[in-house]
Amino acid sequence: MYKPEVKRLQINFKTLEEFKKFKEYGNQELSMLEDLQENLTENEIHSPFYGIYFGDSLVARMSLYKRDQKFDQYFTPPQDFLELWKLEVLPSYQRKGYGEALVNFAKSFDLPIKTNPRVKSSDFWAKMGFQSIKYDMDRDLGQNPLLWHPNGFDAE
Repeated sequence: MYKPEVKRLQINFKTLEEFKKFKEYGNQELSMLEDLQENLTENEIHSPFYGIYFGDSLVARMSLYKRDQKFDQYFTPPQDFLELWKLEVLPSYQRKGYGEALVNFAKSFDLPIKTNPRVKSSDFWAKMGFQSIKYDMDRDLGQNPLLWHPNGFDAE
């Protein structure tokens, strides 16, 4: 069985062109073009972007940021964690394990993970073991964070 390989995406113009394919599908909240363009100008060495290629085409991607425990408002006790943003799989490649492969890659760092799910994606995140937490207006600012912890935990 084909096992998708997750790769760190280079911050370059080729990746910028690949990201334009995702923007065509109109998911403005998931647009990573601006993030990539900012990183191009900043010349960041360690790309926060990860993706899966099918042949020469990028078909799935996400941003993954490591956050220091001093910014942790989600886990008790506070700890370093990953923030998983903008997970997206092109429509013709959905339901083929690409999203799951990206999430499992993030889990392989063995750190707690926080994400903000898209509308209609709650079944996917539940299947991946993420739990919702009690909404806090000051902390969550209109987002509905989901959490995963390598050792499991009880959500508030």
